[in-house]
Amino acid sequence: MRQSSFGDRAYEFYVSLNTPTVPRAVAVMNPYDDPAVKGYLRTFLDKYFGDDGPRVPILGINAGRFGAGLTGVTFTDPVALADDCGIPNHLPRKRELSSIYIYDMIRHMGGPEKFYRQFFLSAVCPLGFTREGLNLNYYDDRELERAVTPFIVSSVERHIDFGCSREHVVLLGRGDNARFFRRLNEEHRWFGEVHPLDHPRFIMQYRRKRLAEYLDQYASILSSIG
Repeated sequence: MRQSSFGDRAYEFYVSLNTPTVPRAVAVMNPYDDPAVKGYLRTFLDKYFGDDGPRVPILGINAGRFGAGLTGVTFTDPVALADDCGIPNHLPRKRELSSIYIYDMIRHMGGPEKFYRQFFLSAVCPLGFTREGLNLNYYDDRELERAVTPFIVSSVERHIDFGCSREHVVLLGRGDNARFFRRLNEEHRWFGEVHPLDHPRFIMQYRRKRLAEYLDQYASILSSIG
């Protein structure tokens, strides 16, 4: 019987996620209920995480409607899943700003095969939220934040269990996401060093003219810890 891989364990994590209880008017996106999404996720994880090597976790905020909320793969919209990762899919070819930046960065660092040997993209909260049809960050609503904190704590601990390195963690989002996570990390002592970076969506919305600078900044930080 073969030993389970990083990808095997990550797959079991995602497909076993229980949807947390959230405040009224907030909807939870759980794409892993869809058999097709499970198939895309399985193919992605087998392709890039079929070994047992540790990865440095890179954690965003929570899944978005046009990225992981569709594909089940963090920061990977249907176009990136097909064109960058080589995984054909039948999802609408919608683009997500964060996914566009992330795959520009991955290409800047040598492409998916090289990148995913060192890093694992995920989120502080692996499921996403919407309110009135719009993306909602877990920290945008204090009641929501309190409701999902136990779910987040369990999620982070399971990331460590399935193979994420504990020396470093990269946080995408220097503001509320980093503040929230630092507090939990101080309490639970999960990771030795926390490295906050500006969130891809912020860069693409407000700093796009400085894209090359941000790509170099990401590459410098990630190369120093990967």
